[in-house]
Parts: sequence; structure tokens; C-alpha cells
Amino acid sequence: MNASEGPAERHPIGYWLKLVDRLIDQGFDAVLGSAAVTPRHWQILNLLESGPATYAQIDDEAALYLAPHMPTVRPVVDDLCNRGWATPVGPDRVTLTETGVKALSDIQSRVAADRQRVTEGITEDEYRAAVEVLARMATNLGWREERDMGPV
Repeated sequence: MNASEGPAERHPIGYWLKLVDRLIDQGFDAVLGSAAVTPRHWQILNLLESGPATYAQIDDEAALYLAPHMPTVRPVVDDLCNRGWATPVGPDRVTLTETGVKALSDIQSRVAADRQRVTEGITEDEYRAAVEVLARMATNLGWREERDMGPV
């Protein structure tokens, strides 16, 4: 290796993909952690932002993230209710409370600031080009939009 090479020349794309993915995840986890919520809380709060939902609808939305040890997000919904951020509406539906709307707005602001930090110094065109290149690479490796299973 040449000592005058910059970081981009010293490491292949896989290195940068994994590093950036890990750093984005760490930043996002820190933002959610500072608000004392998990990614499941965040997902459910965003779902409920559009209006009341049934437990089945919430589980359907979270299906990709459910695991054998957690076949439903009901405990997370119950936690949101215990915090006063959500409340039952009838026997099978929940909705955000005013406190929940404020909490979600605060978390959304923190997430937006973190996303801004990630893209600092990057133009919109550069960002779009990077995403387009990654999408083409994914397609080259066998990904197809019709088989998109959401986040990996």
C-alpha cells in the first residue's frame, strides 16, 4: 500500500458498507436510548401516529422484526400504555395520547438531527447517487424489488 493513499483507497467497499451501517445503527440506538425507547417502540409510535390500530395490525407491521421468543409486540404496546403514551380504545385497539404525540415529536426531532449529522457535507445529488449505486449493486447481487422484505 502506498502511504499517500487516502482511507477510500485502503479499504474495499465492503469495509465501508459494514462500518457505515454499524455507525448508523449505533447513532440511531443512542438516539432512541436517550429517549428510553427501543426500535419496536419507535416503530409502533410511528404506526400509531396515523391513527388507532388493532393489535393485529401492529403485529403485522412488526412481523419482519418478530422472533420466536417474541411472537407479538403486545408487551411493547402495553409499555407505551403504562408510560401514558398510548391508550386502549375499545377491547382491541390502541391510539396515541397527547403525551405520546409529544414524545413521538421529540424523538422524531432527535432522529432527524441524527440523520442530518450522517449526511453533513453531502449534497442531495451525492446522497442520491450513493443510494442509486448501492441499489444497482444489490440488484447485481440478486436483490429484486418484488422480493423486498424490508430492512435486513
